[in-house]
Amino acid sequence: MLSVRIITPSQLLFEGQAESVTLPGRVGSFTVLNGHAPIISSLCKGKVVCKNAEGIQEFEANGGFAEVKDNVVSICIE
Repeated sequence: MLSVRIITPSQLLFEGQAESVTLPGRVGSFTVLNGHAPIISSLCKGKVVCKNAEGIQEFEANGGFAEVKDNVVSICIE
């Protein structure tokens, strides 16, 4: 499982566990799964999609950044 935290400059949008996270990268969407290599990526306009046992949660992004390290996904979006 991934530990996911999604923040904006003004609030915490989501904090919890996910099986996968799909992000709108600048060169195309990409999906983070358990064991993903460390990465820092800028994000463009699109949807951040978190999938877990409870279902799918989607968040709109107008840009931002994401860091993946040791199954922790930290996302800052506008």
